[in-house]
Amino acid sequence: MNMTRKLLPVACLLAATAAPATRASADNLSATPASAPLQLEWDARLRHEQVDDDAFSRDARADTLRLRLGLRANFGSGWSGLLEGAGVASAGEHYNSGANGRTQYPAITDPHGGELNQAWLGWQNGTFGAILGRQRLLLDNQRWVGNSGWRQYEQTFDALSLQWQPLSALNVRYAWLDRVHRVAGPDALSPPARERRLDTHLLNLAWTQGAQQWTGYAYLHEDRDVASASTATWGVRWSGSALRGGNGPGWTLEAARQDDYANNPLHFGHDYWLLEPAWTQAGITAKLGWEHLGGNGRHALQTPLATLHAFNGWDDQFAVTPPGGLEDRYASVAGKLGRSGFAGKLGWALAWHDYRADRGGRYGSEWNASLSFPLAAGLSGLVKLADYRADGFGRDSAKVWLQLEWKGRQALADAR
Repeated sequence: MNMTRKLLPVACLLAATAAPATRASADNLSATPASAPLQLEWDARLRHEQVDDDAFSRDARADTLRLRLGLRANFGSGWSGLLEGAGVASAGEHYNSGANGRTQYPAITDPHGGELNQAWLGWQNGTFGAILGRQRLLLDNQRWVGNSGWRQYEQTFDALSLQWQPLSALNVRYAWLDRVHRVAGPDALSPPARERRLDTHLLNLAWTQGAQQWTGYAYLHEDRDVASASTATWGVRWSGSALRGGNGPGWTLEAARQDDYANNPLHFGHDYWLLEPAWTQAGITAKLGWEHLGGNGRHALQTPLATLHAFNGWDDQFAVTPPGGLEDRYASVAGKLGRSGFAGKLGWALAWHDYRADRGGRYGSEWNASLSFPLAAGLSGLVKLADYRADGFGRDSAKVWLQLEWKGRQALADAR
């Protein structure tokens, strides 16, 4: 038994996620601007990742440090801007980063190097906002559009994004994407893995009433570098909860249709749906889920702009949906180790997935677990694991992560 599988029982004692990672966070348009006219922002992340994949004779091991550093300016009269760079350092090359050619190892897509992460100028008043430039975009739970924030490089877009809130309950968002910068970084050996030229239109309308939200969306995605990735996706989503005293039911229901679009030489139509009832009791949330990504045996529904690691298991077996499609049926539970004190700050999660084809047999199953804990102001730790057992798709694979992350901001000039 190699080192990664030896680490799994140890990590299980420390960890115990429900929903596959944090799926929602503030993006550039929705974030509250800081009052300081100029401030420094940073996000430093130290991570050890180890992969035991039975398709390879060697385990992969990556020790990487990512520093994201930005200058945010507030010019007044609603104008603001951000200039942000990211650099990744690695200790050793015992993994396939996508840029180092070490294909004898399993993939860990965290290459060393540096890049411009964000550079945008924005304007916002009470009801309308606009951002032009390289930016982070997060829509809904990031199933269709996100930043893939789990990797050391994140996914960003050269885009024009608009947000309009004509009513307090209605939020309308539109974005035109010219280019996507992918998590493999600017030095990836495969050019499409670095960035892709797009002509993509995203429209998202959300109505919020109390603890419920109804969303309709149309994502017309044209990939000018990989024509077979161009798709039109139309969908609706309903999420909410009915808690009393912090206890009670919650739910997410979503349905979508994806067809070929623009320059795509293929012809297809695939269905998507998600059913996810939940129940919260005494601070612990349990969920059952059924996510369907349609396939016809030759081609399947894809989500190339999504935060992929957050869905269908952390082992990332299904970052590309197999031609036969995917049925992911899962159960998860998450909460805090205590109701107060330090134990009340320790977040644990556990999830189990059963994977099957839309057309065909069974793919396999997977366990995920994590434990997150605060260490100091802005500093947090994470222990996380994934254990995939193949039953017709891929090979057995296990992954372990140990991580420290430090985030902060510091005003460089006082507000007046």
